[in-house]
Amino acid sequence: MNLFQPVPNAGSAVDATRPLADRMRPRTLEEYVGQEHLIGPGKPLRTQVDRDDTGSLIFWGPPGTGKTTLAKIIANLTKAEFIEFSAVLAGIKEIKQVMADAERARQYGTRTIVFIDEIHRFNKAQQDAFLPHVEKGNIRLIGATTENPSFEINSALLSRCRVYVLKPLTEDQIVLLLRRALADHEHGLGDKNVTASDDVLKKIASYTGGDARSAYNVLEVAAGLAKFPPFDKLRAGFLAKDARNGAPIPEENDSWEITDEIVRDALQKRILLYDKSGEEHYNLISALHKSVRNSDPDAALYWLGRMLEAGEDPLYVARRVVRMAVEDIGLADPNALALCMAARDAVDFIGMPEGNLALAQAVVYLSVAPKSNALYTAYGAVLQDVEQTAADSVPLHLRNAPTGPMKGLGYGQGYKYAHDLEGKVADMQCLPDNLRDRVYYRPTNEGIEKRIRERMEEIKRSRSIEGSTAPRKHET
Repeated sequence: MNLFQPVPNAGSAVDATRPLADRMRPRTLEEYVGQEHLIGPGKPLRTQVDRDDTGSLIFWGPPGTGKTTLAKIIANLTKAEFIEFSAVLAGIKEIKQVMADAERARQYGTRTIVFIDEIHRFNKAQQDAFLPHVEKGNIRLIGATTENPSFEINSALLSRCRVYVLKPLTEDQIVLLLRRALADHEHGLGDKNVTASDDVLKKIASYTGGDARSAYNVLEVAAGLAKFPPFDKLRAGFLAKDARNGAPIPEENDSWEITDEIVRDALQKRILLYDKSGEEHYNLISALHKSVRNSDPDAALYWLGRMLEAGEDPLYVARRVVRMAVEDIGLADPNALALCMAARDAVDFIGMPEGNLALAQAVVYLSVAPKSNALYTAYGAVLQDVEQTAADSVPLHLRNAPTGPMKGLGYGQGYKYAHDLEGKVADMQCLPDNLRDRVYYRPTNEGIEKRIRERMEEIKRSRSIEGSTAPRKHET
């Protein structure tokens, strides 16, 4: 099997067995829909293409936004040999062979464009194999990726490529593409006599989230269901018509309409765009956390639903919700942590999808709870001091003194037993000497922390009063 196939001739006969998305792939920039910010008149990529000087490129964007199509259009317009292969199938051996061929071709004045689909799947060693040939100009590299190149592509290789970000297509753009497919007799469904209203096409567009490939797939399935519905539904429909008005069975050349019901059958269940190990995973959990922090329960519920319906591990979500309780609510509402732990236990006990309501209850509670990051900030400051003072000794009066020799060394001497004191607070230093006046926890006036703040001020007054009186007898 040859992994390296040249771009097919645009004028060749169309193979009707190919998927609709592949048959409808644009062949020129004029047919291309979307990404006007890149290929519109005067835009950067369009200028590079018009000058036949694209250099090495990385196309970064969600599935179905036209990354591969754009690379193939550039191949048709450029004066270079175009080699395409997938990162899923190719290894170091194949890469080195292609690089050697490209280097020989350059000696004869032929330029080579190497297109790599899913370039993020290459490991570091595979990516490094391209670097010297990109530097020497033996090849122009065009990579397509759905993952953030900053995380997935070696910095040395990335610095030699220009990154272009492709956006999801709008609903109107998806509808335009679907309308073209229904009318196109050569590449699309024009000879199938299938029709669909704009509302139906908008429904397909809305359920495919800017992914043209997914929209084409749904349309192709829906067209098949419209023309050849399941036998039981077809028979029931004909019997109902016969009973009602004796309508004849449609002939082969009649028009067949894609309805809302057919679209629902074609969709079955929407597969949400989500990669549990990729950037979108972190984007969605970030959106959930920040919505909770901003006291927006509606947004929090939405992002929670996006994650759970896409198949995220509910226990991962539960762990992050617990983190929100201690980071953003803290002691402003201590019940928040208990409720989130209960939600985690509920998810573990009853499973999904029933457990999603427990998580929903938790994120709404966190969203409307009073907010405080005082504890989070305090512990962060503590960690900084701990790193710098880890070798500092515990003050003698706080040390344990279980033996006589230890007491002789001063262990426990000067310790004040708080329960012997009227205010139950001793004027006693409990931090190392060089941190004696440090204040870490500064409660806010939110929720229960307001009461905590008042209590801390009361403690401070009691300590001051105790310090101004004569020492009392204490236990060691």
